[in-house]
Amino acid sequence: MSKRFEEVRAKFLDAWGNMGVTWGIGRTMARIHGLLMTAEKPLSTDDVMRELAISRGNANTNLRALAGWGIVRRVRRPGDRKEYFESEKDTWTMLCTVARERKRREIEPVIKSLESCLREAERAPAAFRERLESLLDILKAVDLLMGQLAQQQTNSVLPKLLKFFRQ
Repeated sequence: MSKRFEEVRAKFLDAWGNMGVTWGIGRTMARIHGLLMTAEKPLSTDDVMRELAISRGNANTNLRALAGWGIVRRVRRPGDRKEYFESEKDTWTMLCTVARERKRREIEPVIKSLESCLREAERAPAAFRERLESLLDILKAVDLLMGQLAQQQTNSVLPKLLKFFRQ
């Protein structure tokens, strides 16, 4: 690979890592995802370690987490005992998977917690209950939106969203 390509890829991986941090994911996890997403073929743990200069434990932990999110798959090569990893290459499918997982891991538990708080806060001040109800309404709307997004098989939603927001 050319030196220029390596520089551009390093710049992309840094940007992807920084974006991951702002979204609440570890920088290393995001960089691994970016590396796999842009790799031409599945990479082994050793490949990831070498490319990103990280430890085996760090690589393994983050690869397992990415697989748990459903945006990285384990791949076996016939006759090779090593485990390889590849990222979902279709950006829309990846976005839908992340939306589904964030909904399941983050939005749904908070909704359940707020509903429980409201049931237990019968005698709480009205202003407190109103704030919780308002939060719950917003989270339920976000939950519905993310659920719809996660179910889309094609990128038919994005053009509609862009048209809506450009008005």
